[in-house]
Amino acid sequence: MTRVSNTQPSNHPESARDRPLLSPLTRRILAINILALALLGGGVLFHGEYRKTLIDAEIKSLTVQAQMFAAALGEGAIAADTPAGHQLIFEIADRIVRRLVETTGTRARLFRNNGFLVADSLRMGGSGGIVRIEELPPPGAERGLIPAALDVYDRLMRRLIGQDVLPVYRERSRQHARDYPEVISALGGGTTHQVRSAGGDPLILSVAVPVQRYKQVLGAVMLTKGSGAIDEALLEVRIAILKIFGAALAVTVLLSMYLAGTIARPIRRLAAAAELVRHDHGRKQTIPDFKGRNDEIGELAESLSEMTEALWQRMDAIESFAADVAHEIKNPLTSLRSAVETTARLKDPKQQRKMMTIIQEDVVRLDRLISDISDASRLDAELSRAETEPVDIGAMLKTLVDLHDAIFDNGKDGARRIHLEGIGLEAEPLIVDGIEIRLAQVFRNLFTNAISFSGAEDRITITASRENGWLIVDVDDEGPGLPKGKEDAIFERFYTERRDSEKFGTHSGLGLSISRQIINAHGGQLTASNRTDADGNILGARFTVRLLVG
Repeated sequence: MTRVSNTQPSNHPESARDRPLLSPLTRRILAINILALALLGGGVLFHGEYRKTLIDAEIKSLTVQAQMFAAALGEGAIAADTPAGHQLIFEIADRIVRRLVETTGTRARLFRNNGFLVADSLRMGGSGGIVRIEELPPPGAERGLIPAALDVYDRLMRRLIGQDVLPVYRERSRQHARDYPEVISALGGGTTHQVRSAGGDPLILSVAVPVQRYKQVLGAVMLTKGSGAIDEALLEVRIAILKIFGAALAVTVLLSMYLAGTIARPIRRLAAAAELVRHDHGRKQTIPDFKGRNDEIGELAESLSEMTEALWQRMDAIESFAADVAHEIKNPLTSLRSAVETTARLKDPKQQRKMMTIIQEDVVRLDRLISDISDASRLDAELSRAETEPVDIGAMLKTLVDLHDAIFDNGKDGARRIHLEGIGLEAEPLIVDGIEIRLAQVFRNLFTNAISFSGAEDRITITASRENGWLIVDVDDEGPGLPKGKEDAIFERFYTERRDSEKFGTHSGLGLSISRQIINAHGGQLTASNRTDADGNILGARFTVRLLVG
């Protein structure tokens, strides 16, 4: 049962089926290009080393300031006439600390040598007790979406690369030197710095230096400063990078869309055209021509166009072959039917035996014809599936010559009917890349054809030679030659023109057609011509096989 679909293909290639706005190939191109740019931009946005450089520079600046503070305190806030020797004067030290930090933007704290805090630039004493001073951020200084997103990104990147987690800055209500390791180190005579987290991405930088008088450590001053200036500098750089990234992203998307359009759109047109050709019952649909493109798309379009033309030719060949087969089979069937009907009406036994002989000959002819048709019909598929290998044509020809000699030497007449002579086969091996069994079939067909047109005393000559990378094999006979103007027609299917002495129906007319088909599949040529003498008299036929030497 044949199922007929009611679905009719569209006449427009682009509307052959519902297509998304962005094809899968376009999405892949966009994803790859954007991912590559995002990885690059993400790596540039993470300024870990640059931030570390800024922090080191800020630490050095704080160290210089702290040393200046310590020198000023050592000179101006020391009492030398006390029973215990040199001591800090707390009131003077507090005023000096406050005066020094006014223009630095830092916080200064002074610890005496027993670890107790004696001065803090952010605390003031009064009648109501100690008051803590806190600087308020300027109006409109709230962190926006971009800085917050960058903070999250920084935390993720630091976890990804395994960066050390900074200690969190904590401040007690009653501060002591033991709360700050750098102060303990300064009270021991060293200069130390510390970097702490302020509970998020902002940092607290601190430096502690000893306050000395004649090498005697009387206390330690600690300067601290937030990373606001560093964060602002980094934010400006990052915003500039984000602007460049945005521009690069826009250019990348546009170029990707253009690239995808030059690749995906022609491929979609080719696919749609191929689908229309598949559904088309005529030859109205054609493959778009992209020969102007000197790239793979143009090669694909040309290949599809050639493939489509080859398919149409193959379909034409199949239709023609089917018609030829029907015609050739109809002849013996008609003869067979006529003989059967006649036999049924005959009463004479002698006439009946004659009709039966005709029936047997027609059956044999029909069997031979069907066998040759079957061989020809599956030849294409076998040639496309078979693996090629190096074939020694010289050795093959010698074997075929010996085989023919042996057959004729042992024939019914007890003598050699045909003499086959190999010429030029003793030189270097004549190797071609092909299918040995099929090439042997070609030469057997040519030998059989030459034998059928030759007399008992005629000579068949095989000549093999090389010429410009080609192997040329000539099969010459001394028969009547080829009909004038039929040198190419003899290779057509079912074409046969035999001697009057030969019984009709002995040959199917497919041998030479199959032989040319095999040679063409090997990239070679099979031609026929007449051999003539100086006066133009026909000396016989010549079949020439040309194959590329491997």
